[in-house]
Amino acid sequence: MSGSSRTATATARLLAEAALEGARRLGARHASFRLDRVRTGRLVLFDGSVHTAHDSTVTGLSVQVWHDGAWGFAASGEVTARSARDTAGRAVDQARFCSALGREEEPVPEPVHDGTWSSGFRIDPFSVPEAERADLPAAWSARLLAAPGVAHVHAKVVAVREDKFYADLAGTSTAQRRVRVHPQVVVAGGSTALRTVGPPTGRGWEYLLGEGWDWDAELAALPGLLRAKQHARPVVPGTYDLVIDPSQLWLTIHESVGHATELDRVLGHEASYAGTSFVRPGDVGGLRYGTPLMTVTADRTTPHGLATVAYDDQGVAAQSWDLVRDGVLVGSQFDRRTARVAGAARSVGCAFAESALRPAITRMPNVSLAPAPGGPTTEELISAVDDGIYLVGSDSWSIDARRGNFQFTAQQAHRIRRGELAGQLGGVAYQSETRAFWGALSAIGGAGTYQVFGADLCGKGQPVQTAAVSHGCPTAVFQGVRVRNTAGSW
Repeated sequence: MSGSSRTATATARLLAEAALEGARRLGARHASFRLDRVRTGRLVLFDGSVHTAHDSTVTGLSVQVWHDGAWGFAASGEVTARSARDTAGRAVDQARFCSALGREEEPVPEPVHDGTWSSGFRIDPFSVPEAERADLPAAWSARLLAAPGVAHVHAKVVAVREDKFYADLAGTSTAQRRVRVHPQVVVAGGSTALRTVGPPTGRGWEYLLGEGWDWDAELAALPGLLRAKQHARPVVPGTYDLVIDPSQLWLTIHESVGHATELDRVLGHEASYAGTSFVRPGDVGGLRYGTPLMTVTADRTTPHGLATVAYDDQGVAAQSWDLVRDGVLVGSQFDRRTARVAGAARSVGCAFAESALRPAITRMPNVSLAPAPGGPTTEELISAVDDGIYLVGSDSWSIDARRGNFQFTAQQAHRIRRGELAGQLGGVAYQSETRAFWGALSAIGGAGTYQVFGADLCGKGQPVQTAAVSHGCPTAVFQGVRVRNTAGSW
């Protein structure tokens, strides 16, 4: 730990002591303190020229208490000992007010932790001079603009560094630093556009230099794929076998499995904004979610995962557990407030807030579909399909408020005839219902097809909070899925 980091942690401990002692004196049985500093850098280029360069930092502290059978939360952007004590008092006042409206369950216990953790990055993106940060996407843009058929290039790089400190009355004290980056390039020609599929990741600037993703190879292929998309034949609506690449399937997992198994949604807590779920509280252990090929794991431990931490925002250590095993729903996502509803003696560590100025709510961990041991390659999966479509790269999506009926599109849709790719198709959108879709899972790729993608701006809560989450999955085959043409002609 650097000298500046030790000083920051020492300061955070003093603020935590002031807040927690204030809460204790006011009679709080449970109290926690958070101090967060979240820095976000956003760089946008159009045709190689910088269009937007934005760097912002949100710093704040907060106190959450359980007092007289109710929860209370308060936050402040003023980072002083006096503010910490005052914030504790306001949190207790809120709990007292809420207790008159109804009592809540006491939070489940958690072992005491004392730890410092940092995510797996080598080069802090904010240590790279801004001009140098712009030089790389500008060079990418110039390279693409020189290719035939590319009229415009839109490039962006988003970098986030989170520094979080947590302490509670039980004695837990943790300090964490998490870094993530998301480079993205869109090429356009005529009325057609195509985006890179390289995902956001829990790495540093080294990711843009080729560590963790082959950007040179993807950029080299992009103009040819764009030209093929410009000449794509409109899809004929009907029922097809779909071979779905991990770069597309991750989003379907996110929407139809990740969100559907959040316990607060199941309980109706998000009904007014983010929606509920078709899953019912008693479904865990018996609901058939998909075919026996389907095993989905939730975890906070995936290397370079966007939701990977050592401790959540309620001081719970990172864990890994199954949501779906052999096609049956066996788990859910919950925190210390809702664990008792799930019949659990301990939280699985799903509490997260985008900053200390917001209360922690149940947020998705990394949710991933397991590959088949010794399973086939993507090429072998395609070769076994007589009449189908191979989908690459996520695009638009729509799903109902109960996470049931949905529609997804892809960046690339390749026709499959008699086991071979036969050119790109235009206007492809596949539609299904969650359990019907996963019930159509007929083949799954091996470890060699497994890749990790994800979203860095998943919204939930009121006021809305954003969170980042990764999803790993192999290539998979789904039989007899309905496909429609969104282009309007065929």
